[in-house]
Amino acid sequence: MKLRRLAMLLESLEPHPSPTPKLEQYTITGEDAARFLWLIKDWLEGSVVVDLGCGTGRLTVGAALLGAALAIGVDVDATALNVAKLNASRAGVGDRTSWLRAFIPHLSVKGDIVVQNPPFGVQRRGADKAFIQCALRTAPLSFSLHKRSLRSREFIKGLVKSLGGVAEVVTTLRLRIPHVFSFHEERFRLVEVDVFLFKRGSASPMNAGHEGTTLRAGAQP
Repeated sequence: MKLRRLAMLLESLEPHPSPTPKLEQYTITGEDAARFLWLIKDWLEGSVVVDLGCGTGRLTVGAALLGAALAIGVDVDATALNVAKLNASRAGVGDRTSWLRAFIPHLSVKGDIVVQNPPFGVQRRGADKAFIQCALRTAPLSFSLHKRSLRSREFIKGLVKSLGGVAEVVTTLRLRIPHVFSFHEERFRLVEVDVFLFKRGSASPMNAGHEGTTLRAGAQP
């Protein structure tokens, strides 16, 4: 599958019909989701992928489209999960996706890879901490999007280290955040995010498995 085709398919998926600010339910655009997943596509193929805070399933469905053996979407919002199931079916990956309603701090599921676009913590300070902790419990490798800042980088690296892992910034992407809530003043906003790779253990995550695999940071749709 070409990157442009993936972006178009993901953009065609249904968004959340009634997102809430408290949960920071911003639907990632199809193009941004595709860029992120394309960057890590060699890790996804043949893996059990867990998408924490999956929302309406763009990352989950995208992982399945890129060859994941099984993509599991986890969210606390039943409405989002219902939309996600419909999206997976329409994308033709209903048989390789599974959906689980759960609170992230209480989640007990295992996979090969975690992908996540957790809350930035704008509405609830530190909201992303539970996602980082859960990611390290869930899989040996995790790819996670976090709003870029020096303070955030140091916090995340320190937190992952305290949990027995290693965190590295793979690259930086620009996400296009659309107007969703009434307090948004702009049609859309560009936000720089770090793509983190977390690995359990002390070895550099950039050397973890998939020898010879290269991240595809420069890919264009």
